[in-house]
Amino acid sequence: MEFITADEKKTLEQKLTDLKANRPVLTNRIAEARALGDLKENADYHAARDDQGLNEAEIRRLEERLKSAKVADEKQVPKDVAFLGSVVRLRDVEDGSEDSYKLVGEATGRFDSDDVEVTVQSPMGEAMMKSRVGDVIKVDLPRGIKRFEVVEIR
Repeated sequence: MEFITADEKKTLEQKLTDLKANRPVLTNRIAEARALGDLKENADYHAARDDQGLNEAEIRRLEERLKSAKVADEKQVPKDVAFLGSVVRLRDVEDGSEDSYKLVGEATGRFDSDDVEVTVQSPMGEAMMKSRVGDVIKVDLPRGIKRFEVVEIR
């Protein structure tokens, strides 16, 4: 079972609605490309069919995810524990550098925030979950194990 925030659930539901609304557009693209004739060498037709397949696959993925996901009740989580939706400031034990990370169920792919999004399934997210200020967490990264001290939880 996967935990997501209420905001993430709304975002996923909106994305699913948008993808379903795109179905008629893709069907029309296929019909228009089919009307051009020879389907073997019709790049527009093949591109439209590929787009339709990707759209349907994403719809199935989101529906399955929403069906199995549980919305985390932030009121039941102590404020001094890192959990889904928390912003955690970490200090690298080796070099003393600090960065802020936000624990999310699914990364948005946006890079305009001051906080680095970390999914709870990632090695960093797993290490941060349920940590407290003052804890030193170990993260198993491709280049070896790194240690971080939890400085702040918001």
